[in-house]
Amino acid sequence: MKAVFLDTDTLGPQDIDLDPLTNLLPCLECFPSTQAKDLVTRIADAEILLTNKVVLNESALRQAQKLKLICLAATGTDNIALDYAQQAGITVCNIRDYCTPSVVQHVFALILSLTQRLYKYREALANNAWAECEQFSLLEYPIRELSGKTMGIIGYGTLGQAVAAVAHSFGMNVITAKQPYLLTDESIVDVNANTPQKVSLHQLLSQADIVSLHCPLTPDTENLIDAAAIELMRTEAILINTARGGLIDSQALVTALKENGLAGAGIDVLREEPPLNPEPLLDTRLANLIVTPHIAWAAIEARQRAVTEMAKNIASFLDGSPRHTCQNEY
Repeated sequence: MKAVFLDTDTLGPQDIDLDPLTNLLPCLECFPSTQAKDLVTRIADAEILLTNKVVLNESALRQAQKLKLICLAATGTDNIALDYAQQAGITVCNIRDYCTPSVVQHVFALILSLTQRLYKYREALANNAWAECEQFSLLEYPIRELSGKTMGIIGYGTLGQAVAAVAHSFGMNVITAKQPYLLTDESIVDVNANTPQKVSLHQLLSQADIVSLHCPLTPDTENLIDAAAIELMRTEAILINTARGGLIDSQALVTALKENGLAGAGIDVLREEPPLNPEPLLDTRLANLIVTPHIAWAAIEARQRAVTEMAKNIASFLDGSPRHTCQNEY
């Protein structure tokens, strides 16, 4: 059975073990990356394709007449023509919940960096400000505690729930946005002792001290956080996005950060990755903006779990009981 991994470099440097895959697929052919010009040749005779970010549209998949399984090294499926795959009898499997600890850790790294003003204090020390201070402690930039603050989570799946658990450990209150995500002002619709309050998006944005995005990018959620949404947020609020770049109107966010409409933002994802074209979040240097290069998921342990989960998907498929199968829901 011919199997091809189209973009192993997306899993990072040589610090993870691919044996779970090669033990299952001894003839697995691995390519660090695959450019469009090489795609058809590489997939032509493949029965199993492993990929992370290579775009497999209908035109490409029509060239892979022997293809039976696409095994993704990711949760997102927006690079796969799911409708055609289903029509052609090609099983598509993603991996789920493999990077939850890594993402949660990164969410709070961003939050703490912004609330503790770490970048500003590091800059102050580099400029000798502490040595020139008359007091033992340099208190140039106000620090805020998380305890007692409200965390608003948009997207309350596995990741959202894990973020909520850590927020509670900091003594935060947690609210989540009910679906559909609308900016109309509505009353709370679901409150019980076991789950956070579910409120309208309007209420969440206006009440939260920190807003963290964990929802998928769909036609309904694209530009979910636009100028109108940001206008609802408190000027002391912080926005965190480790989900998908298209959820946010970048220019609207930059404008708000410049004009003190928001206290800060921590962004790990952009609309275009890598960012080959102008991007407002990268083109403007702001002390209250932290941008990281899509690394929330990327702890070594998480990347190794990704390989393990891919191997489980392949083994289940070979046994005739595919797991984590994906179909287009939109």
